[in-house]
Amino acid sequence: MPVAALTLVAVASLLFMAAGLWHARRTLKTLEDFITARGSVGVGLSTATLVATVMGVWVLFSPAEVGTFGGLIALVGYALGSAAPILAFIWVGGRMRRLMPHGHSLTEYLWLRFGRGMYALTLLVMVFYMFIFLTAELTGMALAVRVLSGIPLAVTAVVVGLPTLVYTAYGGLRSVIFTDALQFLFIFPLLLVIFGVAVAVLGGPEAIVRQVQATAPHLLDPTFRPGAETAVALIIAILAANLFHQGYWQRVWTARDEGVLWKSFALSAVLVLPIVFLGGLLGVMAKGFGLVEHPSAALFDLVEKRFPAWAALALLLLALPLAISSIDSLLNGLVSAFTVDLHRLRPVWRERRLLRWARLATVLLALPAIGLATQGYSVLYLFLIADLVAAAFVFPIFFGLFSRRYGAGEAVASALFGLAAGALFFPTPGFTGWLPLPGAGNLMVSFLAASLLSTALALLLTALRAWRRAGPEYDFTLLTRGVHPLGG
Repeated sequence: MPVAALTLVAVASLLFMAAGLWHARRTLKTLEDFITARGSVGVGLSTATLVATVMGVWVLFSPAEVGTFGGLIALVGYALGSAAPILAFIWVGGRMRRLMPHGHSLTEYLWLRFGRGMYALTLLVMVFYMFIFLTAELTGMALAVRVLSGIPLAVTAVVVGLPTLVYTAYGGLRSVIFTDALQFLFIFPLLLVIFGVAVAVLGGPEAIVRQVQATAPHLLDPTFRPGAETAVALIIAILAANLFHQGYWQRVWTARDEGVLWKSFALSAVLVLPIVFLGGLLGVMAKGFGLVEHPSAALFDLVEKRFPAWAALALLLLALPLAISSIDSLLNGLVSAFTVDLHRLRPVWRERRLLRWARLATVLLALPAIGLATQGYSVLYLFLIADLVAAAFVFPIFFGLFSRRYGAGEAVASALFGLAAGALFFPTPGFTGWLPLPGAGNLMVSFLAASLLSTALALLLTALRAWRRAGPEYDFTLLTRGVHPLGG
């Protein structure tokens, strides 16, 4: 099994690398191609790259874990939360695209709309969230291989990370989108195979329902309160955090036109729902049959104890495209944000020099992530911190797309106020409250406080400004005039 697993992972990684390099040699011509591939894809390809970007290897870990303690109601929240940001991009992404037709990144909007303060704060949030996500994807892939075959984390991190780095650094977003389309072809069929095998080895649907009702009936209860609280927290956290994912923003401008954007994002949201829900059901099934030793690896406990060897290899074949499709998008997304800012700071640099820097930055970002993945650290708590910050910042930032009266002072004040409010209820690393407050340590309360109070203050301050007629209204044409093609 170890030899077969390592061979499968290595060969598949090299094939994706070869495909990415081949496509880049045919299509990569400019820095704009590397960063945005602007207006180049239709509905089918846009949908494929979106789903592949959203569906990382976390699908094999997190939904199943949530299913073991939150049950069906929590999984509904997880699925809706995963689809929610994709749908939100139809609205905010379409607006951003109209205001900034030559845009590349959320950071451009922040700089022009709010100035240095909010720009710097949000850039820290974006980089922190996306780097943690990148490390988590590499770690998850390495852990999946170790659980199923015993291969050391470092070996898998290098075997998967380096080929992905090579084609992403060379081909940029053009290569990422092309390989996403190939990886998309594997994800749904292989997940259905894994789910079908699980149902078969556990005795069929009726036997599974009877067993879960007998051993963990609360997991099937739609009124289960802890599950409902988890659902609310997940919807807020995932929606807010993913609005700061540069990979999504790149695909706003990659779509051929706004109609393609609307159709592809809507279709992607529909496809994401069953993927997340089915992944979570596997955790419910494993819990009901008493097969869970490590909740964070519930699916792999089920596979290890009940699946035939060929099905375990099929799971690895599913994990690989899930991981790579997310890793390459995160890498290119981080690099694109930095390159856009560098172009603003060094406008005299020629396009070729910026492209060389972008490739070097891809390498410099990937290597520490690969190194951290070899250690197998848990990044759950760091993810939750990033989610809290995103929940506090999301309305104060995107309200600026729609209100002329809303200014930088109101944005910074409301975001920091929401963050402080959410932090009062945020759990410690031991998931207890750190202050003696009602609801302290409850993620749902923390995320609700951060998002609702920041929203309320932003609206209140804007209303006061309008009532007092203080300050000029923002001119949205500044966004259109202030953003130009890279290298131009």
